[in-house]
Amino acid sequence: VQLQASGGGLVQPGDSLRLSCTASGRTLRSYSVAWFRQPPGKEREFVAAIKGNGGSTYYEGSVKGRFIISKDNAKNTVYLQMNSLNSEDTAVYYCAADGHLITSSIRNAPAYDYWGQGTQVTVSS
Repeated sequence: VQLQASGGGLVQPGDSLRLSCTASGRTLRSYSVAWFRQPPGKEREFVAAIKGNGGSTYYEGSVKGRFIISKDNAKNTVYLQMNSLNSEDTAVYYCAADGHLITSSIRNAPAYDYWGQGTQVTVSS
């Protein structure tokens, strides 16, 4: 599976942005897909995930209620709608996918076999 992340950019606090993660090579229908981010000078952290074959969603606490992860099987794409952005959301955002993920591992970066390149999100006034 090849993943292509896109949609990053420079926005102001309070703005919205939608990231896309488009897959090629395999359908994402049965894959769990997650977004991780790496803020400047910090380690990579879990943001959100959507489980394959069911679509249960999971969020990191600081983004819950502001970010929405969704999957469009027809477009083989997973989206991350980010609302009410603030400076702490500034990071490089990565999408990741795995076809055999168990729920207890969904927040663990090493559990994902496939990764896209990062897309930079900068929130600044």
